[in-house]
Amino acid sequence: MTENASRLTGMKLDAVALSRGARRLVAEVNLNLSAGELVSVTGANGVGKTSLIRAIAGLIVPDRGEINFLSGAGVLDPETVRAEQIHLLAHQDGLKSARTVRQELGFWSRWFGGTTGLETAVDALSLKALLDLDVRKLSAGQRRRLALARLIAAPRRLWLLDEPMAPLDTSSRDQLAAIMDRHLKEGGMIVAAVHDALPLAGQTLRLDRAS
Repeated sequence: MTENASRLTGMKLDAVALSRGARRLVAEVNLNLSAGELVSVTGANGVGKTSLIRAIAGLIVPDRGEINFLSGAGVLDPETVRAEQIHLLAHQDGLKSARTVRQELGFWSRWFGGTTGLETAVDALSLKALLDLDVRKLSAGQRRRLALARLIAAPRRLWLLDEPMAPLDTSSRDQLAAIMDRHLKEGGMIVAAVHDALPLAGQTLRLDRAS
């Protein structure tokens, strides 16, 4: 398969059901997502928004249904897609407190296979003044901006974002909105679990409590 043929251009969720222990969270989810599209996953606390994000990332196995990643050549191998074409930004940022911001950015860029995006990430998220600070000295908003920088430092096609705007201030939210908009215009895809509406046009997938 050529590189273009293996390029992720869509995702389809077909009757996906999820549980936590004995409790059914998501009864049935259907979704079609194409290149350049955003879907906001909404719903009350505890309905399974984070679980759905984690299932797409391959961290949870659905009770039933299918999650397929698509290209012009058909269905792609899910493990390859998750390893090479997906970014997951969860509630836990996974940052090492003892590293400096510069060291942390370098580590994650290398880990995800980025080679040229570090300077762009620093500029896009206003991190230059923080580069020599230890991560443990950062505020919650600064840590979030550092975690978000991975999206740019090592570009990938599908972004899975869990409450991406929290705990950012207004200026940083505007920066993130611009970053997300650019990603979509370049053919990327975003699935974001949110409480508050994102400042971008897209689909809305509302989850309700399973009966």
